[in-house]
Amino acid sequence: MKEIRIDAQVRETAGKEASKRLRKEGLVPVIVYDKGKKSLALTISERDLIHALHTSAGGNVIIGLNIKKGAKAENKTVIIKDLQRHPIKNSIIHIDFIEISLDQSITVKVPLHPMGEAIGVKQDGGVLDHILWEVEIECLPGNIPERIDVVIDELGIGDMIHIKDLKVKDGVKILNNPEDTVLAIEHPKKEEEEAAPEEEEVEAGQEPEVIGEKEREEKQKDKTQGKEGEGQEKKQG
Repeated sequence: MKEIRIDAQVRETAGKEASKRLRKEGLVPVIVYDKGKKSLALTISERDLIHALHTSAGGNVIIGLNIKKGAKAENKTVIIKDLQRHPIKNSIIHIDFIEISLDQSITVKVPLHPMGEAIGVKQDGGVLDHILWEVEIECLPGNIPERIDVVIDELGIGDMIHIKDLKVKDGVKILNNPEDTVLAIEHPKKEEEEAAPEEEEVEAGQEPEVIGEKEREEKQKDKTQGKEGEGQEKKQG
């Protein structure tokens, strides 16, 4: 993987207000961490950083920082640990780097990329269930792959690919559980068809009964009988 060179300046001021001023000038506040050493506060050009992130290496890009402090200069090789973006503008507002050595292995995550079209999907209408989108690997910085291709052409319905099935180049070790499933070809989902209720047959010459009609007739009959009873009581009285 090719190293991208970026100029950096030592940051003399800290705090939210100072960071805001830097961003208005097109600079990004960054921190460089190294085990056993004091962290280093720097600024770099947002334009240079965006250029580095748009290489094929993406977030795993190896950056060579040319750090200037007055008349002195220092070089550090770093990789991105954490990147923060503005929630609305999506602009880069802060980055944490980790200093690395090109001759020492590091741990990073790389994306998985399906290659081809599964037979179970193309011919049998199955569904590709993509379970893992990235894996964690260990290797030398110069051996970090841009992605790991997963060939799926021969997969039928019910077939799966596990971590142990992935092919990587020499010097790259996948750290995930070998039995973890990367992707699978599932059976097509069947839509549940609701059966229409069967209509009851009406006997010839018979009118269908209206729900509630009988109850209304009974109530009306009771009212009529009640009035007649009251009239008879008055006459007797």
